[in-house]
Amino acid sequence: MSRLKAIYRGRAIACPGHEIYRQDQRQQWLRKLPERGAKERAGYLYEQLSVLRPLRQKAKLAMLREARRQAAYRWLLSVPRLGPVSVAQLLAIVGTPHRFRSKRQFWTYVGLAVVTRTSAEQEVVQGVLRRRRRAVATRGLNRNHNHLLKRVFKTAATSACRSGPFAAAYTLRVKRGMDPALAKLTTARQIAAVTLSLWKRGELFNAERMKLTAT
Repeated sequence: MSRLKAIYRGRAIACPGHEIYRQDQRQQWLRKLPERGAKERAGYLYEQLSVLRPLRQKAKLAMLREARRQAAYRWLLSVPRLGPVSVAQLLAIVGTPHRFRSKRQFWTYVGLAVVTRTSAEQEVVQGVLRRRRRAVATRGLNRNHNHLLKRVFKTAATSACRSGPFAAAYTLRVKRGMDPALAKLTTARQIAAVTLSLWKRGELFNAERMKLTAT
């Protein structure tokens, strides 16, 4: 699908959304390509897509069927904004929540840990060693992480910020002056922390007991 779109984008032909992949519109899209070679390559990619889509759906059903056999499937599915596919990916990649001693270790694995940098924590002032007053500088999120799980929690946070039990906390952070992107990141960290906690305890999500587990 990405290679198919690359053919059109490389010729400045806009192709947003999923209309380009529709079976009933393929001939219309192929007519937009001026070169015969590009049109032929796109045609082959369309044929590939026609074969792979049923196979992808078959693999997805097999993955969900296997995930439902796990005891943790029901607990994780109760977390708002985590769908069956996301839960199946969590079960397959993480395996067991006891790999992580705390939520901060889980954040690092998922790619939601804030990276800080400092050149020195101490300084000498008039011959006396003291702690520097300069604040530690942040340098974004950790880059060494599982990219699929990061997408799972970022997607969940995007939806959770609009409605559901996590939306109120997100709205409150924004009203207090927090940047919306940072507030969304905080929501993703909160969902990850709740997910890990419920998984370890073997419990279903309960909105009344939910607390701000990410700051």
